[in-house]
Amino acid sequence: VQLQASGGGLVQAGGSLRLSCAASGRTFSNYGMGWFRQAPGKEREFVAAITWRGDSTYYADSVKGRFTISRDNAKNTVHLQMNSLKPEDTAVYYCAAAYRSRGLKVVGPHEYDYWGQGTQVTVSS
Repeated sequence: VQLQASGGGLVQAGGSLRLSCAASGRTFSNYGMGWFRQAPGKEREFVAAITWRGDSTYYADSVKGRFTISRDNAKNTVHLQMNSLKPEDTAVYYCAAAYRSRGLKVVGPHEYDYWGQGTQVTVSS
């Protein structure tokens, strides 16, 4: 699976951004999708995930209630709607794909099979 993330940018605190990840190469609906982020000097951390069936979503506590992950299997895309952004959300955001055999709740970076190139999100105070 090839993944291409887009939609990052510079936004003021309290603003919103919508990230998108376009997939190609394999049957998209066989893959659970996740978003991770990595800030300078920090480890990559889980942000959100959606099952390959699209029927369940999971979020890191730090983004719960502010971020929403969704997928469109007809368009082979996954989105991350980010509202009420905070400066601490600043990071490079990566989308990732995990084959359905990994299970439904896939939140560890080691569980993902394919990664996109990342898109920078910067939130100014």
